[in-house]
Amino acid sequence: MLKFRLWEQPGMNYSLVLLIQLSLLSFDLFVNSFSELLRTEPAIQLVLFIIQDVAILFNLIIILLMLFNTFVFQVGLVAILLERFRAPLMLSALYLTFSIILHSWLMNLRWLNTNGFVWTDGLQVLFVFQRTASVLYYYLYKRTSEYLGDPRLYEDSLWLREVFARVRQ
Repeated sequence: MLKFRLWEQPGMNYSLVLLIQLSLLSFDLFVNSFSELLRTEPAIQLVLFIIQDVAILFNLIIILLMLFNTFVFQVGLVAILLERFRAPLMLSALYLTFSIILHSWLMNLRWLNTNGFVWTDGLQVLFVFQRTASVLYYYLYKRTSEYLGDPRLYEDSLWLREVFARVRQ
């Protein structure tokens, strides 16, 4: 019976997944840094925003797949994973929400008026929240993706048996 796993040989395939994740994060950082330079070209900016939002969504899906692939998840200790990874998952969802709202608002204000520099107070507040969330997202996401490379999560071990015994009591 074939079983889907993100990596069978821990070194090679995990490196590929990590490379994909870091590439998507780098693209997200690039768009956050330089998208305002393209405000005179709304079509290009719109395409970049759509690709950025899809990249954030793909990163979230990859982390969830990595969590589902762990031995901890397979033995039914989902609560341990959720306790450990609650902050990165919630922040990823919040960052995706902030990004979609900001991109929609920016495109709505600037699509027809590309020569004007339009910043409302609400847009400015949302911009600050989105950029602040992005910094926290980059940090937590990178830390989480590297932590999920720990081989102890993918095999039976003493610490997992101790946790399992504590949960059963």
